Amino acid sequence: MLLLILKKFAYILIMLLLISIISFSMIHIAPNSFFASGGLNPNITPESIAHLKAVYGLDKPLVVQYFIWLKALLQLDFGLSFASGGRVIDEIGSRIGITLLMNFIAMIVIFFIAIRFGVQSALRGGKYDNGFKQLALLSYSMPSFYLAILLILFFALKLSWFPISGVEGFEPKEGFAHLLDMAYHLILPISVMIFVGFGSLLLYVRSLTLDILKSDYIFFAKAQGASQKTLKKVYIYPNLKPFIITILGLSLPALLGGSVILEQIFSIDGMGLLFYQSALSRDYPVIMGIMIIGAFLTLLGNVVADLILLKINPHYKRAT
Repeated sequence: MLLLILKKFAYILIMLLLISIISFSMIHIAPNSFFASGGLNPNITPESIAHLKAVYGLDKPLVVQYFIWLKALLQLDFGLSFASGGRVIDEIGSRIGITLLMNFIAMIVIFFIAIRFGVQSALRGGKYDNGFKQLALLSYSMPSFYLAILLILFFALKLSWFPISGVEGFEPKEGFAHLLDMAYHLILPISVMIFVGFGSLLLYVRSLTLDILKSDYIFFAKAQGASQKTLKKVYIYPNLKPFIITILGLSLPALLGGSVILEQIFSIDGMGLLFYQSALSRDYPVIMGIMIIGAFLTLLGNVVADLILLKINPHYKRAT
């Protein structure tokens, strides 16, 4: 097991290195730059721009820039933001909390709905199954920005039940009152994330459950008079477990990058909004910092899923 973990760790490092090379090259080769994107004072002189490029090391060859960046990365230093002048790690740290909270809550609810009703839909069939298939297809095809606007128009503007934007009211609160205020402001964006996210997973769970129900051991269990509760507990959920663990591993990076559009619509100062603003202004250090964190979480999610699958099923080792 220790040897396998070391191999997986080496795999993460190699893949991160390759991803960083490709990402760094593509970002810097792309046309336009922070110093020519209109974000600076239009009266700034070419000499001042050249001085700023020298300060940030942009006057050096691209290969030299990459190795300077990589050396800093090994010390967990993502550099300085062009836009704010602050450390990128601090910029990310100040915004990562709200994004993690929103996406974590949404992911938990999405998996609960998809597993609970996906299995039930496959077992019951008929109108119950058709109803959930239609709802899942509506969820799968619904654009998040469109649903967000509909909810704002109806629940925020027409009924005035929820706030339009932000994560807290104008009057600052403390303690439990602050948590309640935050929850109140996040109801609409999290609801959008849940609705547009559960459809594809529910259909996937339903499809897997239907395949399981075609198995010989299910027919044998039914012939022995097993109830639906027994089928789910003994046969269906244990066989779904490997697939669910794999999807959970792949969903890990979505905790950071799954709410770019919604954070703009609801004016939530999170990682998604930071990435969008940085991409518009060509703030290379911030873009690279977020991309590397996202890539690391993707690779880590795959590795953790593999290790968990190996733990619950030693025969899975052949596929790792």
